[in-house]
Amino acid sequence: MSPYMAKIVGQEDYVYIWTLGMEGVGDGEDKLVTVDVNPASPTYAQVVHSISMGGRHEAHHSGLTDDRRYLWASGLDTSKIFIFDVHSDPSKPRLHRTIDDFVATTDGIVGPHTNYALPGRMLITGLSNNRDHGGRTGMAEYTNAGDFISSVWMPTDDNLQGAVKSGSYADGYGYDARALPRRNVLVTSSFTGWNNYMMNLGKMMGDAEAMKRFGNTVVIWDLHARTPKKILDVPGAPLEIRCAWGSKSNYCFTTTALTSKIWLIYEDDAGEWQAKAVADIGDASKIPLPVDISISADDDHLWVNTWNDGKVRLFDISDPHAPNQVFEQQIGEQINMVSQSWDGERVYFTSSLLANWDKTNSAEGNDLQYFKLFSWDGDKLTPQFSLDFVEMGLGAPHQMRFGAHALYASTPPPSKTVAHQEH
Repeated sequence: MSPYMAKIVGQEDYVYIWTLGMEGVGDGEDKLVTVDVNPASPTYAQVVHSISMGGRHEAHHSGLTDDRRYLWASGLDTSKIFIFDVHSDPSKPRLHRTIDDFVATTDGIVGPHTNYALPGRMLITGLSNNRDHGGRTGMAEYTNAGDFISSVWMPTDDNLQGAVKSGSYADGYGYDARALPRRNVLVTSSFTGWNNYMMNLGKMMGDAEAMKRFGNTVVIWDLHARTPKKILDVPGAPLEIRCAWGSKSNYCFTTTALTSKIWLIYEDDAGEWQAKAVADIGDASKIPLPVDISISADDDHLWVNTWNDGKVRLFDISDPHAPNQVFEQQIGEQINMVSQSWDGERVYFTSSLLANWDKTNSAEGNDLQYFKLFSWDGDKLTPQFSLDFVEMGLGAPHQMRFGAHALYASTPPPSKTVAHQEH
């Protein structure tokens, strides 16, 4: 999560699941689904609220504002952004505002992906553009209220914007973003454009030209100026970025979907940012396809999901330059997102990746579209509950975010929160 955000360090009450609509399942629409996850609640492990979005938008990622009062959830196909009020009644989020002019306002950015909290603002990364629906894209900033501020495009060979190109690539692709405020650094990764992520997976993997259209870069930005400083080669579609929490830990991790590696993005002793592959994830020849990752609050462990084989792996990253796998478990037929509690004792999983990439059948004993909670004792994952989203008529569960009643009773007014964080 963003370091600017209020944290839930105790028991979360709810998980908000941004869910992709599936034809023939329930009303077929994208949804924000709320599940009660507090064991002390009479409705524990139950869906307590669901709100449908009037169609399918390729529901993908969501993010909370710095004060956690609003949840932003976006669609990769229609480029719509839905802003939910999650503080008035955390058990029943309500649609507060819809941004339906994202492409026009940002001068052509398509596929809003990461919704990332900055002080009083939301940073939105894109995946594509409205010129050719390829991977060249940009980022946009909005106020927490949903008003557009500015946009910037990713650096390319023909427009480096002052950035230093350190390797072979300056592809202009985008995906995720994370900030290290102590170092005045913003880190972005790269994936692929609308033409690919809306294509059938089998068709895409059989198209040699399509397989060339994946990102190979991580960009280091000046956080305050929002200007690119250095472009690092990270071949193979680097996806999620997770940065260390420690006050002297100047590094982040990402994983590459196509080459199945963990990469370390780090500041060296000379103050220069570098990138290097530091571990393999499974057998790359079997295309496990690493997707979501989650770093522990003590910076000692990294959960890594691999979508294609449905497994989660845990790596000891106490030496960030030499991660070591210490645990592996099958979670389902496919797996995408992982979210862990701040104390590391609870780990949640969801299954859906993209509408045209998701599997439609599973081997006996493997769940297909699910939301699962496990407890973690440092040695093993113990199942607590599992919800079958197709059986419940909800769709394909994707991004998870936490909510808690107590947070809003103690959170200062937004204006004070922003002033404190900027200071």
